[in-house]
Amino acid sequence: MANRKQGLVLVAALLSPWIFVPQAQTYEELILLLQDKRCPQCRLADVDLVHADLRDADLNGAALQRANLSQARLDGANLSGADLRFTSLQGASLRGANLRGANFHGTDLRDADLSGAQLDDNALEQAHWSGATGLPAKAQSHAALHNAGVMAAESGRWIAAEELFGKAIKRQPDTAESWIARGITREKLGKRQLAMQDFSYAGTLYAKEGDNQKAEQLKAAATALKENITKPEAGNGMGSAVLNSLIS
Repeated sequence: MANRKQGLVLVAALLSPWIFVPQAQTYEELILLLQDKRCPQCRLADVDLVHADLRDADLNGAALQRANLSQARLDGANLSGADLRFTSLQGASLRGANLRGANFHGTDLRDADLSGAQLDDNALEQAHWSGATGLPAKAQSHAALHNAGVMAAESGRWIAAEELFGKAIKRQPDTAESWIARGITREKLGKRQLAMQDFSYAGTLYAKEGDNQKAEQLKAAATALKENITKPEAGNGMGSAVLNSLIS
């Protein structure tokens, strides 16, 4: 049995120079995956498959927690029900992959390509997906999108923040805070007309909720922007002042 395992490890090394096989790994399952690209329910926790070509692989229900699949090619792969907790898929290509029912707690999807991927609603609530492309709108909750927008704004990435707050608004259009946040980013970008519209609509939402104080503050902010709309310079911090006022 020892000789068989040694032989399988050697085969794995020949198949891919990037693979690291943990001592307790099920070697037969790894070889099956690399040779046939079919390994449903495989136990591959902690395996290193950086840059691996796993296009159209069947990994249904596979245990891949903490695995390193950075830069891997997983286009069309079946990862439905897979355990991807704390798995690194940074920069991986997952175009058209089936990811329904997968566990994405702590999963690193930064800079990954998810174009056409199948995901459950709010599946990426606890994943890291900054810079990822092709993300299905329903895979990101309003809270996740809004918070990502806040982080982008805090780091001065105003264009990204505007886009994220816009997506949050599409997911939950009746949340005034996201309209205010997008108004702030637009004011920072010098888009005063659009910022004014966002503040005005947020004020309308607060008025519907009976919060007349915030509604009046936002109305005042929109009026101030309107009065300065002809000035050529970019944002003057009006949005931040409004936000601080609302927080206080």
